[in-house]
Amino acid sequence: MYIENKVDGEARIGWVEISRTFRSYAYAGRRLLRLGSGYKYNCIEEGSGEEYWVSGPHRDGADKLYGGMVRIDEDARLAYWTEIRALPALVAQREYRAGSSTRTGGSTRQLGRRSR
Repeated sequence: MYIENKVDGEARIGWVEISRTFRSYAYAGRRLLRLGSGYKYNCIEEGSGEEYWVSGPHRDGADKLYGGMVRIDEDARLAYWTEIRALPALVAQREYRAGSSTRTGGSTRQLGRRSR
C-alpha cells in the first residue's frame, strides 16, 4: 500500500495489515483509523491524531498528492517493482520521485474547457 503522512509529507510503499472490519490499518506500529470523510486524507493515527493517506500504489508511480520522494520498505521492494510497476530492472532502488496524483484535482484544460 501507499502510505503518506499529511503532516510532514513522508511517503512510503509498504505492507499494511487490514482489520477484519476494514475500518483500520496497521503499519509500522501505528494504527490508522479510516474516516468516512476528509479532504486530502482518509485516515488518522489512533494515538497522535495525525492525518494519513492510504491507498493502493499506482502503476505509473504518481502516488504523492503533490509529487516528491517516496521510500519503499525493504520487504515490499521486490513486489512493488515487479508486480505493481512492472520494472524489474529497478528492484534495487529504495526510493523514487513520484509525480503529482491526479486524484486531488488534477484538472487540465482541453479545447477551452476544464476537464478531469
